[in-house]
Amino acid sequence: MTELLYHRDSALREFEANVIESIDNGVVLDRTAFYPGGGGQPCDVGWINAGGERWEVRKVARKKGQVVHELSREPPSIGTPVVGILDWERRYALMRTHTAMHILCGVIWRDYGTSVTGGKMKPLWGRMDFEFERMQRELVCEIEEKINVEVATGRPVHVQVLPREEAFQIPDLIRTKINLLPPHITQVRVVEIEGLDMQADGGTHVHNTAEVGPLRIVDYKSKGRMNKRLVVELEG
Repeated sequence: MTELLYHRDSALREFEANVIESIDNGVVLDRTAFYPGGGGQPCDVGWINAGGERWEVRKVARKKGQVVHELSREPPSIGTPVVGILDWERRYALMRTHTAMHILCGVIWRDYGTSVTGGKMKPLWGRMDFEFERMQRELVCEIEEKINVEVATGRPVHVQVLPREEAFQIPDLIRTKINLLPPHITQVRVVEIEGLDMQADGGTHVHNTAEVGPLRIVDYKSKGRMNKRLVVELEG
């Protein structure tokens, strides 16, 4: 199994690893800082260097239970030591966006008791759907003001891994439908925005809400009687 370096250090931009398997036009490494996508967050891209050569990492995805780095050309052979380099500008934008989505979830859960029903993001843009019956401009402006207060507060963001049984005992995690996790997952990674939000989450985040920067809700719409969508943009 690949050691997932991003789980404990989202700020890691470069790392050393070895090729342990070749799948299609990609490689499996013994360790990686590339996020393979999931939970609404897109995968990382970047480069792999080895022996004076460079390969573009076009996509990273889970295949056959492995994290596969899809490359731009025929991959290096098994056993080759490599250096992985993330497209950091893109990764950091995704980290800021993902934390922004957790701020939005936290505020709406805390102040309106409303659960999230879905979401998607790309660098500096994200959308989330919530179980609101009505969504009016006044409410949108109120939410936008509140999420920017949380950004300005500079709340620390913590990551920890808990045994499944212990994670089940945290009330705030129930709304993330942790009970839908496959039974074989015995350790749950938890991301907490101190004093605001706590969720089971496998993605990458910044270390403090202040890093997110100013947020704007640029659109809102109805996706059903009890399903309303908010679209958020971050400053570049």
